[in-house]
Amino acid sequence: MSTLNQPIQQNQRTIIVDVLRGWALLGVVLMNYFDFFTLGRNWQTFKPDTFTNVLMYASSIIFSAKSWTLLSLLFGYGFAVLMNNIKEKGHNAYGFFAGRMFWLLVLAFINSALFFGDILKDYAILGLILLLFYRSSAKTAFIISIILLLAIPAVAAYISTLPNDSQKEFVKLFPLYRSSDLFDVLWFGLKGTYFGEIISKPYLYTVHVVMFCCFLWGFSLYKINFFNNLVSKLKHIKRAFWISLATAIFLTGLFEIGRKLEWDFLKYYKLGYWLILSSMIFIACSICWLYITGKFKAFFAGLAVMGKMTLTNYMVQNLIGLFIFSGFGFGVWNTKPIWFYFLLAIVVYILQVFFSKWWLSKYNYGPVEWIWRQLSYRKRLPLTK
Repeated sequence: MSTLNQPIQQNQRTIIVDVLRGWALLGVVLMNYFDFFTLGRNWQTFKPDTFTNVLMYASSIIFSAKSWTLLSLLFGYGFAVLMNNIKEKGHNAYGFFAGRMFWLLVLAFINSALFFGDILKDYAILGLILLLFYRSSAKTAFIISIILLLAIPAVAAYISTLPNDSQKEFVKLFPLYRSSDLFDVLWFGLKGTYFGEIISKPYLYTVHVVMFCCFLWGFSLYKINFFNNLVSKLKHIKRAFWISLATAIFLTGLFEIGRKLEWDFLKYYKLGYWLILSSMIFIACSICWLYITGKFKAFFAGLAVMGKMTLTNYMVQNLIGLFIFSGFGFGVWNTKPIWFYFLLAIVVYILQVFFSKWWLSKYNYGPVEWIWRQLSYRKRLPLTK
């Protein structure tokens, strides 16, 4: 293992994949900061004004759950890229990736202390299961993903019938986060992750099935070489664009009609994640289509530079959030109007774009990526260009 060659260099990366990662990171910081607007709020007495309602509705349509599902798809794609890279060098891909996921789990522990909504731990654990599909064909992976897709509504419906007290336990922890003691705040992150995600039945079961379905989609896209020479795939992108849009519109109408007519079958076969996934695919196709046109180059360049430092930027977003929202920092919590959280997220994102551009002009990897890669490859890698 100590003789492993260098990991994939920046100039060998597929730019559209970094663009999509950058877009997903924008949604992540927007929704993560929005979480603090909602935490501890009494929604029975809270009466949002029209502007607040519009922002909440728009964010739910464009970003809510679309970002982590897109990142999950891209994780599956990145898994296939990495495994192929290691295999071509004649090394044990299973052992290498298992070690890589172990170190990702270590980073997840740190990130969970910073933010109770960590997603790295899920990727680390599910990534080991993805190893079972390492030698699978695109057809096999895709067929299994469709089986999972069909199972998701039934799983969601069943899980919703089970008792779930984890949220009540999570709420009891709020005083820890509002404490001025840093150790209390970090302890809240760890315990909040445990109660809010690890033992929460909807997250533990339904969300993980959705994630793994997206993993297999990304894996399949690599196997068919989808993101390379993207221009030649425009016909397929347009087709997926219109199909996913039509599906999202159909499901939205179905939910509205079902609500008015009180259809029982929607209680036993919950289609909510189908709407999320179809919307995510529509948004991803829209970005790919726009990227192919060659327009908005500066915008896509900003997304790409963020995507090249996904792990660093994600953890830094959570660190900044800790200093802004917790009692150890400014103690903002849920005291500000909704526009403050969205504006803060956008400002943080823009600053990260400029920082990432500057950093990558001097260094080969983001700082967290560099540490993770060195631990994974078990050798010192050059940071400075």
